[in-house]
Amino acid sequence: MVYYNDGQVLVRDMEAGDARQFRDGEVEQGWNSDIRKYEMRLADQKSGKSVSLTAEYLGSPAGYINVYPDARNGAFGGKGYPEIVDFGVLEKYRKMGIGNRLMEVAEKIAGEYADMVYLGVGLHSGYGSAQRMYVKRGYIPDGSGVWYNDAVCGQYADCCNNDDLVLYLSKQLRGTKHNAPEAD
Repeated sequence: MVYYNDGQVLVRDMEAGDARQFRDGEVEQGWNSDIRKYEMRLADQKSGKSVSLTAEYLGSPAGYINVYPDARNGAFGGKGYPEIVDFGVLEKYRKMGIGNRLMEVAEKIAGEYADMVYLGVGLHSGYGSAQRMYVKRGYIPDGSGVWYNDAVCGQYADCCNNDDLVLYLSKQLRGTKHNAPEAD
């Protein structure tokens, strides 16, 4: 299914061939990428657990994002709110509006399921541009503090500043503007 197309950027359902292209693109930019991550997203999409999206730029896969309508993990897991997971744009396609297009489509899909969406963002510098984008798009911290290995990281607890150290953010999509529900 195609969700967006302006002649340059096209956002569509992720397809099997995208997995290798994203993995290869991430390896080219020096990332430790594993094709199994994309294969898992495709399997989740096939089973109905997620909507996995690919953005193409002039016909080449450039970015990806996933929406889990009935999210089970993180600060709002199991509370009926969709989660945006595993969002990325290959470096050579950044600063072209592709990330914002992916987020717009993901938020629209999330809005079909609930009036609020959430996501976790890493805290190390590799997530700097994503952190800025989320704030500009109206995401706010959920108030539970940082999470490490899928659990709240207690005060003075040991942790590692890797991809498993995240801050959960939420955004009101429609309806009355109010604070996001508290995470337990």
